[in-house]
Amino acid sequence: MTWIADAEFAPDRPFGPQTLPYGVLTTGNGPVVAVRVGRHALPLRDVADQLGPRVAELVVGDSLDPLLAAGREAWRELRERLQAIVTADSAPRGANLVRTDWHTLAMPFTVGDFVDFFASRHHAENAGRIMSRGSSPLPENFEYLPLGYHGRSGTICVSGTDVHRPTGQRKTAGDVQPAFGPTRRLDFEAEVGFVCGGEPAAQLATGDFADHVFGAVLINDWSARDIQSWESKPLGPLLAKSFATSMSGWITPLEALEHARIPVPPPAHPLQTYLVEDEPWGLDLTLGVRCNETPLAQPRFEHMAWSAAQQLAHLTVNGAPVRPGDLFASGTVSGPEREQRGCLLELTWGGSDPITLSDGEQRTFLQDGDRVTLSGSAPGPDGSVVGLGEVTGTVLAAVRR
Repeated sequence: MTWIADAEFAPDRPFGPQTLPYGVLTTGNGPVVAVRVGRHALPLRDVADQLGPRVAELVVGDSLDPLLAAGREAWRELRERLQAIVTADSAPRGANLVRTDWHTLAMPFTVGDFVDFFASRHHAENAGRIMSRGSSPLPENFEYLPLGYHGRSGTICVSGTDVHRPTGQRKTAGDVQPAFGPTRRLDFEAEVGFVCGGEPAAQLATGDFADHVFGAVLINDWSARDIQSWESKPLGPLLAKSFATSMSGWITPLEALEHARIPVPPPAHPLQTYLVEDEPWGLDLTLGVRCNETPLAQPRFEHMAWSAAQQLAHLTVNGAPVRPGDLFASGTVSGPEREQRGCLLELTWGGSDPITLSDGEQRTFLQDGDRVTLSGSAPGPDGSVVGLGEVTGTVLAAVRR
């Protein structure tokens, strides 16, 4: 029993007491840090005096920045106090629940550096077969290190933000010269992101992961495939991905995913010592992708070749520090089955096999007006389900200059 009268706030529902994700809601009194409880949210400013002096000051502002910087012990203490508050028989003094669907999510923290990885063997092989036309589909170095590239943190946007179709150069096989204009092959990418916190540090071991990752978010790393194929010769994508990256506004605490931990698939070759995991940090996550409410795919994170702990170790091994607010993403999540492919490039096999939406319209790539929604879940304690907050975005026409 609990004082929260919300049917969705129960252990058998994704946003019950086993989850308690953090976000920032816009209200009439400005942005407030809140924790989600079913269909509602509890603004933490209202119950700060119930949290204890050490953690109360971390959540009374308009951002999660202070909490991210505070570190793992503060994260654990706050979560324990919140679990006690929301599962109590009576409401604490000052508690005021608000409907999540009546308030807009704000960007919950200040994003620092952003790194996007390429960690799905199935995505890498499929993309290689589609784009390389006969050469080896998997890069030689894929088996030995987590491949990734630096993104543009300034274009990371919170769920619900519209995305304008990007413009750039593109060149097909029959063109003599490249053309310039809006992308004709706009795609989504279903990914999982990890929000960093704690003391700035470099050369982290895989065992340091939980000390420097606050929680997980869903990521849609929008991609312009025609711009990408032209500009990625030989370097990685730039304009094709830097125009927008959508992130869920609710951050699922890493501690809530403890029961989802699994080993990553065994590597084909011995790993360098810094990439060896003493404890598993693969995750058993199921994602869902919808376009205009038509279900398109259910990618499984369990198939990822590299764990987030290995990715964090790799991106800091050269001495580059990770800091509170840094964000890194898994890369497209895809599995061995067609319905587990995490982008339209794979689902339509480069545009050669269109998908049909529930209204009868067909798609090879996204059209203006299309709305893409990613969702996700993980196993929780005692058979419960841990929810990952949705990330949505609607495609708008290119901005004309």
